[in-house]
Amino acid sequence: MALEKVTTLAGRGVYIPGGDIDTDRIIPARFMKCVTFEGLGEFAFYDVRIDPTTGEETDHPLNDSRFDGATILLAGVNFGCGSSREHAPQSLSKYGFRAVIAESFAEIFFGNSTTLAMPCVTLTAGEIDQLRQAIDKDPATLVTIDLVNKRVTSSAGHDFPLAIPESARDALVAGRWDPIQELLDNEPAIEKVAKQLHYV
Repeated sequence: MALEKVTTLAGRGVYIPGGDIDTDRIIPARFMKCVTFEGLGEFAFYDVRIDPTTGEETDHPLNDSRFDGATILLAGVNFGCGSSREHAPQSLSKYGFRAVIAESFAEIFFGNSTTLAMPCVTLTAGEIDQLRQAIDKDPATLVTIDLVNKRVTSSAGHDFPLAIPESARDALVAGRWDPIQELLDNEPAIEKVAKQLHYV
């Protein structure tokens, strides 16, 4: 089965402030008691979106109706650090995010996101701040991630060179981002090689 080729993504953005946002903040551990990942989206950033004493919504950006429907998350340095839980990128994907732009990413979070066809690309702190200001001024600002030409542009006139490991970029652009599907698609070749191995 051919996978979707992820070449260009466009959508409205939302900026999540703070550096070193770990996977426990992205999806608290108590919400990981699930058989599938369905339904995890509603618990993304739950402990910072909901006041634990009152049960009321906080002033977190994801509670701001101006950013409803945003599909591109902007963040700071070392996004997705901490535990290697796959639930973190799954919760973001189920929430509706299709890509993340940050200064840097934790390696395992980056890999888990790539296998969901959710690109994680890096810009400088200054470039992200320019996008943040534009989005805050006009939440309808369209942000476009072009993986073919390795650029991030916006309807506000920004045009920045993005960074992403070439192996991940190639996997996304070529539609080879799911290693399990890669194995299934190449089952005949795998069986052929297996028959040539004396220890199989």
